[in-house]
Amino acid sequence: MNEIKDTKSICPECLKVLDATIFEDGGKVYIKKECPEHGFFQEVYWSDYEQYTRAEELRYDGEGLNNPHTKTVNGCPYDCGICPEHKSHTALAIIDVTNRCNLKCPVCFANAAAAGYVYEPTKDEIAEMMENLRRNDPVPATALQFSGGEPTIRNDLFDLIRKAKEVGFRHVEINTNGVRLSQSVDYCRELKAAGVSTVYLQFDGLTPGVYEFIRGVNLLDTKMKAIENCRQGGLRSIVLVVTLVKGANDNQLGDIINFAAQNFDVIRCINVQPVSLCGRLPQKERDRMRITIPDFMHLAEEQTEGKVKVSDFYPVPTVVPVSKAVGALQNKRYVDFTAHPHCGMATYLFVENGEIKPITRYVNVDKFVGTMRKVYEYASKGSKNKARLRLLGATRHVKFSFLRKYLLRVLTEGNYKALGDLQRKTILLSAMHFMDPYNFDLERVQRCVIHYAVPDGRIIPFCTMNSIHRAEVERKLGVPIKEWKNKHKVEITQLV
Repeated sequence: MNEIKDTKSICPECLKVLDATIFEDGGKVYIKKECPEHGFFQEVYWSDYEQYTRAEELRYDGEGLNNPHTKTVNGCPYDCGICPEHKSHTALAIIDVTNRCNLKCPVCFANAAAAGYVYEPTKDEIAEMMENLRRNDPVPATALQFSGGEPTIRNDLFDLIRKAKEVGFRHVEINTNGVRLSQSVDYCRELKAAGVSTVYLQFDGLTPGVYEFIRGVNLLDTKMKAIENCRQGGLRSIVLVVTLVKGANDNQLGDIINFAAQNFDVIRCINVQPVSLCGRLPQKERDRMRITIPDFMHLAEEQTEGKVKVSDFYPVPTVVPVSKAVGALQNKRYVDFTAHPHCGMATYLFVENGEIKPITRYVNVDKFVGTMRKVYEYASKGSKNKARLRLLGATRHVKFSFLRKYLLRVLTEGNYKALGDLQRKTILLSAMHFMDPYNFDLERVQRCVIHYAVPDGRIIPFCTMNSIHRAEVERKLGVPIKEWKNKHKVEITQLV
């Protein structure tokens, strides 16, 4: 056993903060901890030590907010809001607009059926949450996701989208199961007209059995119809969101990647989320179900027959020197993706004649990012002419003239349109592993860049929201299902 470092975690049963150790054993990385009341817990953290160390080398910590919204009182993770201990600002903001849903997925952690009450902030409360996110300093949140529950259940969703654009969110997406979108092209057109940038579509595979296992019902035709309706309605930015479950759909990654390539005109990203394990589960059961980011990377290589390799993936903070350099040259602050290096890995795929080629076939990523660090150093010290020369020099690490043209626009213009034009030429293949109480690491929490806004003014990191704070937040505003049903005179199928 090789001890890597000490950290803090939580007890999966009582949620108290515990001392924890991250260590390597047999080529895998584990986290272990012991609760005086509930005993010893050990969990796989990353299934590949070599990839763990490679990701760690690309760590880039941020500086958090200048205006944290809560004080340090009880310590992390109980002061979430964002507290002064947090080391990243908001890259993607989430607002749950309802916990009602038109499905009853067994893996869901946020629905009225499971909670026993309806949580649905008012339009005014949601507007204030948006304004609160935009007040973040030094970088106001620029990307917003409406989530739930199922946000398309709300009749005022178009108004919420328009309000988000009005207050300054450049990117607005909806996190949806696709049921409503599959029913109407006109609905998709209205989403586009209201200002939706991206449809974040729950998409677990390409066979009926996958949906029957993960969602409790065959949704394959629904997903296909939703994608086609988006296409017809002018929504040309779809993210396929894959909840990866061992033994259920981990054999379909290659097929999903090929499907995305075949629908490259509308699919911009595949975001794989290894399933989080909730509730009381014995060690053997967790070992049977646990799947981690390196597992995803190896599966992608195997199932694409090496077209995508493990070495093609890089951790989220790899791009920080690029945003820092461009910001210093433009005298602006951009969003820095200073997530923990073990939160997510990604690569970009180009599609040529239906064939996929990762960006690493055209770009020496390590040398390019190294040059951008130098650009930032020169620019931040006032030597902008030297920085610009270095910036032009960075393109020598890009072999593909087509890519060089688009990348140079991003680096020199530094605007959302230039970035969007580049991303429309690629598919982002990524994995984000959201924590559960078993693999919980407070060091990761403090670097989280995906934050929930809630009605009481707090802004809460994703994994603490879903592992710790959700029930308390929603219970304050929640209404018992029966009371909600009577008040709004709706059918139960519209509630859960």
